[in-house]
Amino acid sequence: MALKFANNQSLTSTTALPSAVPTDNLILISTQTASNSSSVSFTTGINGTYDEYQFHFINCHPATDSVDFQFNLSTDSGSNYNVTKTTTFFQAFHTEADVSYFEYQVDNDLAQSTGFQNICDNLGNLDDECISGILTLFNPSSTTYVKHFIIRSNQVHKDSASFDTFVAGYANTTSAVNAIRFQMSSGNIADGIIKLYGVKKS
Repeated sequence: MALKFANNQSLTSTTALPSAVPTDNLILISTQTASNSSSVSFTTGINGTYDEYQFHFINCHPATDSVDFQFNLSTDSGSNYNVTKTTTFFQAFHTEADVSYFEYQVDNDLAQSTGFQNICDNLGNLDDECISGILTLFNPSSTTYVKHFIIRSNQVHKDSASFDTFVAGYANTTSAVNAIRFQMSSGNIADGIIKLYGVKKS
């Protein structure tokens, strides 16, 4: 592989990288901070600029105990969050008392439903209980194909346990998806940060 040099040969005084030098593949589009918020919605920034978008949710903490963290999609810029989805949901679980299991959760998947999809369930609201993870949405602006998504997260469960949760599925629409909403199944998001990134393909 050929080495690439800045024109002035000095990295300390370089003002622009050569075009062949790769840059960060995650492009931050926007950040929202929840503060006793009923929901967090992204109604701009999801378009045809990127083929892949990531939503990083960081220490999202519910105001109410034993609730589900959820999301839904929109094809009308957030006027309605009711896109039909078919999904899967499974978890690895380990308590502070050293009890564990790994199983598919039939109560948390959807089959051609317009309802909100659970990202996790039974999230606790103690000071040390919250959820963090990443939702990846693929090619949301396509008007030919359905919209695939994958979610990986870890939560502190209401019973003082670590839940490593895997969710995947597709929004069964050939309309462009251009907005997303995050919420708790009951009560507000007491605090937390959600960042929207576009994934730049090299």
